Amino acid sequence: MKIVVCIKQVPDTTEVRIDPVKGTLIRDGVRSIMNPEDKNALEGALSLKDTNGAHVTVITMGPPQAEAVLREAMAMGADEGVLISDRAFAGADTLATSYALAEAIRKLDADIVFAGRQAIDGDTAQVGPEIAEHLNMPQITYVEEVEIIGEELKVQRSWEDGYDIIRVKTPVLLTAIKELNFPRYMNVKNIFQIFSKDIIKWNADDLNCDRTKIGLKGSPTKVKRSSTKETKGQGEIINASPKEAAEIAVNRLKEKHYI
Repeated sequence: MKIVVCIKQVPDTTEVRIDPVKGTLIRDGVRSIMNPEDKNALEGALSLKDTNGAHVTVITMGPPQAEAVLREAMAMGADEGVLISDRAFAGADTLATSYALAEAIRKLDADIVFAGRQAIDGDTAQVGPEIAEHLNMPQITYVEEVEIIGEELKVQRSWEDGYDIIRVKTPVLLTAIKELNFPRYMNVKNIFQIFSKDIIKWNADDLNCDRTKIGLKGSPTKVKRSSTKETKGQGEIINASPKEAAEIAVNRLKEKHYI
């Protein structure tokens, strides 16, 4: 069984900064981490590998430094890493990103594709489902439990007020949520070994991509401006009876024309 896991290197959200002039994300000097729900997706794949046997490939699209997140995944137990990197991919929105990833997955001939529900630097939850559409592959989102039974997967899909139990045959794409598992730590032995392993690197030509579908040319989404929330001022503690405190609160809201 071949399992491919899509992961992404993202800025640590506790350190996100926005350029006040350009309105773009400042990445210089910001620590990068593996997207949290992608780590749940990876653990889901590794768990299936432990119980059923599988070859797990992790794949990411990004600049050369994104190789670090692949090595982290390999230290956790993935068998190989694939980095899709090319200046032609720059400026890609979710549609262009999913197209490039889909072409790589097509080349890897996966039985199961895992992805995190969404990335913390975008929160769109679009890339996973779009990959499935590009590949004409069945998909199950919001996965909180998965196991292999015979030639099928038994998947529990989360809803706000319950869940569905779905049986599906491969190939299939699954998007993971944090409730799926608790990701394992990197293995000390693997940490020393991964630096002797090669990372597979593919560019747009290696994937035989349609150049009109990647990068800025293939991105219908245009971001005009980004901004962070303004820091709230220090609160004021009012020592008064409940009735007096309510009157003060109402008067303050009226002064600001909220009511």
